[in-house]
Amino acid sequence: MAGHSQFKNIMYRKGAQDAKRAKVFTKLAREITVSAKLGLPDPAMNPRLRSAIAAARKESMPKDNIERAIKKATGGEGDADFVEMRYEGYGPAGIAVIVEALTDNRNRTAAEVRSIFNKHGGNLGETNSVSFMFERVGEIAYPASAGDADTVFEAALDAGARDCESSASGHTITTEPDDFSNVRDALEASLGEPEQAGLVWRPNTTTPIDEGQAQSVMNLIEALDDSDDVQRVSANFEISDEVLAKLTA
Repeated sequence: MAGHSQFKNIMYRKGAQDAKRAKVFTKLAREITVSAKLGLPDPAMNPRLRSAIAAARKESMPKDNIERAIKKATGGEGDADFVEMRYEGYGPAGIAVIVEALTDNRNRTAAEVRSIFNKHGGNLGETNSVSFMFERVGEIAYPASAGDADTVFEAALDAGARDCESSASGHTITTEPDDFSNVRDALEASLGEPEQAGLVWRPNTTTPIDEGQAQSVMNLIEALDDSDDVQRVSANFEISDEVLAKLTA
């Protein structure tokens, strides 16, 4: 397991502006509801729910919202019939895109995702049309305050992780999918609750894009991210820090 990974995964996510907060909370609430429904409603006995609640707290989601989302899963409030869906396609500049959604209406979500791809110079493909370009891995994130690079590296190694990458902003630990739950639990015991933990799609290789292509790609990613049903967007593009700074200025 290397102390530093050469892989650079860039996933564009909008900041937590006040105007976007309600949409962010909707996505977080759905993940909490589905996590509670698939396992136990007690976060102490449900690692996925525990991770979902941690992500919600990171975004300052009110406690009442979190409790309401859990109640939906147990039949205490509303209908919680959400299903997980995955959509794959190509965007501008030929980049590969994987969209993960939680929806209570598959036809509506599929139509919306297809429309977004079409409007932004892409095209939605069949299942597994681009996933072969990605690797499914477990990813666990800790803030820099969790410990120095050597401490976190040793904890990750002892827990059975595959990789650990540290920077000034924090630590990212990678696991095999089958090892994810055990590694996460071991790290919680040694380092505390992570900022974020889950299975992600990590591209095997990235496609560099220039400034002109970057704007079109960002527009597609942002439009997908704006959908209430879309939880995560993964893509295999790589953009320089200089170009990213221009686009997000």
